[in-house]
Amino acid sequence: MMEMNLGGRMVGPNHPPFIIAEMSGNHNQSLERALQIVEAAAEAGAHALKIQTYTADTMTINLDTKDFQINDQSSLWKGNNLYKLYQQAYTPWEWHKPIFNKAKELGMIPFSTPFDHTAVDFLEELNVPMYKIASFENNDLPLIKKVAATGKPLIISTGMATIEELEETVQTARAFGCKDLILLKCTSTYPASPENTNITTIPDMRDRFGCQVGLSDHTMGIGVAVGSIALGATIIEKHFTISRAEKGVDSAFSMEPDEMKSLVIEAERVWRSLGHVSYGTTSEEKKSLKFRRSIYVVKDIKPGDILTTDNLRVIRPGFGLAPKYYDQLIGKTAAKEIKAGTPTDFSLLEE
Repeated sequence: MMEMNLGGRMVGPNHPPFIIAEMSGNHNQSLERALQIVEAAAEAGAHALKIQTYTADTMTINLDTKDFQINDQSSLWKGNNLYKLYQQAYTPWEWHKPIFNKAKELGMIPFSTPFDHTAVDFLEELNVPMYKIASFENNDLPLIKKVAATGKPLIISTGMATIEELEETVQTARAFGCKDLILLKCTSTYPASPENTNITTIPDMRDRFGCQVGLSDHTMGIGVAVGSIALGATIIEKHFTISRAEKGVDSAFSMEPDEMKSLVIEAERVWRSLGHVSYGTTSEEKKSLKFRRSIYVVKDIKPGDILTTDNLRVIRPGFGLAPKYYDQLIGKTAAKEIKAGTPTDFSLLEE
């Protein structure tokens, strides 16, 4: 797929995986905490720092009727209405600039997920280099038109979307000005189970939509994310916190600094290992060839003796004839005296 420039960093199959730390609401309504999360993400090696731009009012309305309550007993947020949840989780807009400045100062690329038109206008004032559309908004075509019209790279999470819905989303983004598009395979459960993640979809999505594909990963640990690199993911996004014990709104499925550090290292390691289809001896393996097996004389042999299974064996090292010649040699006559430990060669035999 075509490589692209995300905020000054090249992203694509020929470049190391691009790792995004998603702060979300893990700052627990403390700007000081938010800036500490930025520092921890940079120290762990994340390439980008993402936040979310909304208020409770731009997200929903404040009602306690059934539609607006979270009653799913398995939900991390049960007992809240949507409005109260977003009041706890949102990142105040006046914090965006200090968070972005800190990220830039530490060498990361800061950007955000807007959730409505006003958020896009605000982020444009801050001159973000790219945008992300969350899974729950991937069907919000008016929002996608607005973001696409900025002409900036667009990353879209694909959680819950059918192929037909994604076709609409992708066509809309491209029709309204998006030239650099990346889709993220995503499972919108929190946390997600590996069994539900289906990362085999990544190469299919890449081929179907003709764009780079990454993974927005809500599973625990780094295994799924690292595995996705082998299937062609060029971007990994993970929720990030300093400590899950702090109980931020998304902390239960967020990655801690030591895990993020491991992810950055191991994702690049897998990417480096992909290489190309290769058989035979690599240049690095050449010095190992001598430790392969070959046919050796293992007992002293006099001229005229017969080669047998008793005086000839397939052993290491690899300086004699290849093992495939063993049956051919058995029963042949020695042309000269051969000491035990001599690698075999056809010149040792009577013609």
